[in-house]
Amino acid sequence: MSRYVEAHKKPAGAGDARPTALQIINDEGLEDKLKDKVFLITGTSSGLGIETGRAIAATGARVFLVVRSLEKGKEACASFLEPGRVELLQLDTSSLSSVRAAAAAFLKKSPTLNVLICNAGIMMTPEREESVDGFENQLATNYLGHFLLFTLLKDALLKGSTPEFNSRVVNVSSSGHHSSEIQFDDFQLKKEGAYDGSKAYGQSKLSQIYQANYIDRHYGPKGLHALSLMPGGIWTNLQRHFSDETMKNYKANETVNNFMKSPAQEWEGKGGKYLEDCDVAKPEMVPGMSGVAGYAYDEAKEERLWKLTLETLGIKD
Repeated sequence: MSRYVEAHKKPAGAGDARPTALQIINDEGLEDKLKDKVFLITGTSSGLGIETGRAIAATGARVFLVVRSLEKGKEACASFLEPGRVELLQLDTSSLSSVRAAAAAFLKKSPTLNVLICNAGIMMTPEREESVDGFENQLATNYLGHFLLFTLLKDALLKGSTPEFNSRVVNVSSSGHHSSEIQFDDFQLKKEGAYDGSKAYGQSKLSQIYQANYIDRHYGPKGLHALSLMPGGIWTNLQRHFSDETMKNYKANETVNNFMKSPAQEWEGKGGKYLEDCDVAKPEMVPGMSGVAGYAYDEAKEERLWKLTLETLGIKD
């Protein structure tokens, strides 16, 4: 049971007591306590990524802040950048060549990795767009690029794991996973009329849940665990494609609490779960809004998606 259950009973407006990322770091007693650990966080030039990077930096760990634009990243993270400890790394998850280059650059600086937080993403683009590699762009940015990044850094994660601090992958998913199951017969949503921004987003977010479950099942015994999570509803650049009416009803929440499940001690040596409000998400409560969809835990589909992804990227496990 999360210590923050009571705080999440009033999730918006006056009296909102949900913990910030830094508060959880303090509650866990992790300030300046992870100086021998290495974190890599994607999507750190805006919103949730900035606050996650700031909080992880407070642990004393070596932190790689992954950004599409180094210039934008320098401006966004200027207050906590520290040469040789908290530094920027250029990567565009929608480009496979960019992912490969970033992974190579990281490995030149650090042979080990303890926590990989996959946060970069785009949301509900109204028209179907393709990445530079010809993939549906939400799938490419939110899932395929991160999948490739994991495969390239997997050995570093395994090497960095210790009995006291197992390595971990944290996939930032969304309640949007309720919007669509995996379209195995049309993964790129190319069929006429198949594309819908919400469903494409949902497929990419469900893919992240399936990936985390697969990683935990297959690599957990080797000391590498994985979690997926709903970060909480806040206004970020992700919502730039939302209608004005939707934005009026969107709850503002400035906490980035769920991210801190990455180093939280209660999850040491555990994984394979979808988190929400700093705890394991309950079975679907409000369709499309909260809880975890019934199909989010499906071992057969997780295995099938893993194989399909390898084929899509043209790589081996």
